[in-house]
Amino acid sequence: MSADRRVLIIEDDADIARLVDLHLRDVNCKTVAAGSGEEGLELAEAQAYDLIVLDLMLPGLDGLEVCKRLRAGRHGNVPILMLTAKSTELDRVLGLEVGADDYLTKPFSILELVARVKALFRRVEQLQDDAAAAHVEPIRHRGLAIDHAARVVTVGGTEVRLTAKEFDLLYHFASHPGLVFTRGQLLDRVWGYAHEGYEHTVNSHINRLRGKIEADPAHPEFIETVWGVGYRFPKRSER
Repeated sequence: MSADRRVLIIEDDADIARLVDLHLRDVNCKTVAAGSGEEGLELAEAQAYDLIVLDLMLPGLDGLEVCKRLRAGRHGNVPILMLTAKSTELDRVLGLEVGADDYLTKPFSILELVARVKALFRRVEQLQDDAAAAHVEPIRHRGLAIDHAARVVTVGGTEVRLTAKEFDLLYHFASHPGLVFTRGQLLDRVWGYAHEGYEHTVNSHINRLRGKIEADPAHPEFIETVWGVGYRFPKRSER
């Protein structure tokens, strides 16, 4: 993993924050810590980070609300690793659906923490490499334009605001026109290995994405349902 990765730790438990700080510094990360959601948001807006480690159960402004605001801010593409003391499926799903890229349930092992952080960094690097190798020009299809370098999507010339995961999902579809992907395949390729078993999260993201880019979400033009199989983006020659 390359040096000088900047990581923001938003965690109100000082002992856990110090533990995360210590072990991320061991893998060449520069860390900044915030003890509340409000402080974390201020730091996130002040400068860019390569990763945000975010506790779910923060006092006052909780982790879910912080995650939503981060995704709506000017650094909305930063990977977010959510920490939670809760182990219920609902908490994990809520974290993923508001924009977290991965999650760890407390208590967690240091080896697993470092492995998840490295995996998030590798995924970002792979997306950047794939974009550079495959598409210099924006992808265009029937009024939809996707500029990966700028991470900007327009429909009919009007910019559409997407979350980081919505953008990654749309870009994955558009980069493979005509291919059908199951929900499990999309989880693996867009979210990563850690989310096996959360296929309904894909449905939620696709529904929200359709609501933003489709003229009629009930009859989608860009993200089509292949009944009994999955979803696909049409070939350029279609329609």
